[in-house]
Amino acid sequence: MFRRKITDEMIAWKNSTGKKKALVIKGLRQIGKTYSVMKFAEENYENVVYINFKDNASIKKAFDGDLVVDRITLDISAIMPNVHFLPGKTVIIFDEVQECSNARASIKPFMLDGRYDIICTGSLLGIKGYNRKKGKGIPAGFEHIVYMKAMDFEEFLWAKGISTDVIDELRKCLENRITVSEAIHSAMIRYFREYICVGGLPYIVDRFISTNDMNIVRQEQLDIIEEYKDDFGKHLDEDENEETDLILLGRINRVFDSIPAQLAKENKKFVYSKLEKKGRSENYQPAIQWLADAGLISLCYNLSNISLPLEGNKIDNIFKIYMQDTGLFVSMLEEGSAGKILSGDLGMYKGAIYENIIADCFSKHDRKLYYYHKESGLEIDFVTVYEGEATIIEVKATNGNTKSANTILKNKEQYGVNLCIKFGESNIGFDGAKLTVPSYMSFLLM
Repeated sequence: MFRRKITDEMIAWKNSTGKKKALVIKGLRQIGKTYSVMKFAEENYENVVYINFKDNASIKKAFDGDLVVDRITLDISAIMPNVHFLPGKTVIIFDEVQECSNARASIKPFMLDGRYDIICTGSLLGIKGYNRKKGKGIPAGFEHIVYMKAMDFEEFLWAKGISTDVIDELRKCLENRITVSEAIHSAMIRYFREYICVGGLPYIVDRFISTNDMNIVRQEQLDIIEEYKDDFGKHLDEDENEETDLILLGRINRVFDSIPAQLAKENKKFVYSKLEKKGRSENYQPAIQWLADAGLISLCYNLSNISLPLEGNKIDNIFKIYMQDTGLFVSMLEEGSAGKILSGDLGMYKGAIYENIIADCFSKHDRKLYYYHKESGLEIDFVTVYEGEATIIEVKATNGNTKSANTILKNKEQYGVNLCIKFGESNIGFDGAKLTVPSYMSFLLM
């Protein structure tokens, strides 16, 4: 289907020396885990045994007894007559492993046995307590865990057939801080606006490329959101107190549905009173954590001051919430929003959309999210580490001013900040303290 960067991580895992672990790929549904794993397995192993615990419930019986490798493989071959186990040449794929916690527990005996490689995928593996009463535990020390996310902008460009020479040219321009040719710059602005609207879910990207119809894209996105909401209820049979779980489910839905309104505010800090009149953090924190663990949202924390290490200065109870996939976020807005974005007419959500896409790009490259806000009105959209130093980030949908950034840069003794990166639609520019970078280059910021 599409080229994905996670393939490089799978190759590195297969070629690793020393103690071999199972590869466990966690991630949101519909991000391409199964396709990527199957393609890798077929290209790198002589024999592949594929088990999908969601589609083949009967296979779970093979893991009900003692977790002995020979017994498990014998039972699997009885239930699935066409599979074979060739020592040293076989990879066993446990797809949707969250549906059979005993299969995940079997990783330890399989790794100690050493005859077969194992790759697991799961979409709710980060959920605390999921299947906690139904399995034999997680095999600590025998898993190499990789978090897979939706396609980043570079992968989106690959999917559209953009030459790697063009992407290398962008990388060279950023490294040398020289302007991008006008032809490439204009094309990238268009592609990036498409990416904002479409997002990085491979199925949605495929529908966009094959139909070029944003109405179809939006409907597919809304269908996927409904599927995700069905997942919100997956924990309901995990708690002895069903009433407590139902309350949590309601709060998860309220938090998720409130994201557009939360980000539309001038001050985008998450406010509990937007959920209910007397909403309290202790009531909604489990719901927020559930959405974060599921991979649907990212939290961006306010900092008490701008200095390294940033994690040591974060304020735990003051944060913004961004969607992990900006395409899904846009689909939650009013119908026709995608068309306005493509034409450059962003309306009241312009700040929210462009902040969300930068947060999305950063989180896809494992950057933790921070911002800086003071009651005086001083606010910086993001703070990150760039070239080893604390760096402030300003995000502008168009060519807005950067008053807060100017204040911080002028007060080096107080803040110790030497560089501001301004994301927008302008070409690359550098004046010694402020680096202007096109938003489409955010994936290159290492």
